[in-house]
Amino acid sequence: MGENLTLVQAVRDGLRDEMAEDDDVLVMGEDVGKNGGVFRATEGLYDEFGEERVVDTPLAESGIIGSAIGMAAYGLKPVPEIQFSGFMYPGFDQIVSHMARLRTRSRGRFTCPMVLRAPFGGGIRAPEHHSESKEAFYVHEAGLKVAIPSTPHDAKGMLIAAIRDPDPVIFLEPKKIYRAFREEVPDGPYEVELGEAAVRREGSDVSVFTWGAMTRPTLEAAENMADDVDVEVVDLRTLSPLDEETVVESFEKTGRAAIVHEAPKTAGVGAELTATLQEEALLHQEAPIKRVTGFDVPFPLAALEDYYLPEPERIESGIRETVEF
Repeated sequence: MGENLTLVQAVRDGLRDEMAEDDDVLVMGEDVGKNGGVFRATEGLYDEFGEERVVDTPLAESGIIGSAIGMAAYGLKPVPEIQFSGFMYPGFDQIVSHMARLRTRSRGRFTCPMVLRAPFGGGIRAPEHHSESKEAFYVHEAGLKVAIPSTPHDAKGMLIAAIRDPDPVIFLEPKKIYRAFREEVPDGPYEVELGEAAVRREGSDVSVFTWGAMTRPTLEAAENMADDVDVEVVDLRTLSPLDEETVVESFEKTGRAAIVHEAPKTAGVGAELTATLQEEALLHQEAPIKRVTGFDVPFPLAALEDYYLPEPERIESGIRETVEF
């Protein structure tokens, strides 16, 4: 049994279930306690688990992340929240120099079982540092897993899998779809394995790879084209480790590919996907791989946000370009 939850409610459900299951799990961050977080992802947890396990911190991202690393090294399982992913940069040294390297630097003596959560991406009419999609920063760093759910069911299951992982996970939550829709989410803890993509729509003409908030407009574009183009939509879910097997298998079936992400085009994860397909399945390729992405500019203010983010019409145009090559 389960109940219909939004994505942000599913995140909260996952946190609550793991905190109830494991006393080593704790939540920390700015306003996560009595206030329940800026998006209310931790609402009610302070009352249920108390101030020692739901910790309101000062406004100091480097301190939040650094403290969590220390806690993780000595056996706790902290889940720090950064209010917006664009606020992670003051803690970037902690992420790259310590969080990602603790296992290798200590030759396995220490691990870093922590999950760094942050709302990310555009679509809510917020300023640039509140709306950026910089997942490629973290995918580039060895030692980090990077997970981005696109449904409430996956959000809860992937978060629980991340908390149970012995190594650090960057868990990016697409805030554009925090409350966009509901789906049935099972009661109690369950895992959605990290490193496994999901084929959201079967197709034979072209493979479209996407993740996070871009999954829904990509599926909408695929349905709009259904009369004349059979589009397969693959939601990567985890960008590191990448499910290369599913990606390559889909591409070998269709021979054509488009990639949709809201991050800037240059050096985005789409470029790595393109290179992977070239290396692993070049002889199956029938057309150039098309990237439908954000632009190489700072994230715009509200008036231009709809032009920046890929929407179904632009996604459809990109898919047709590769299909008609």
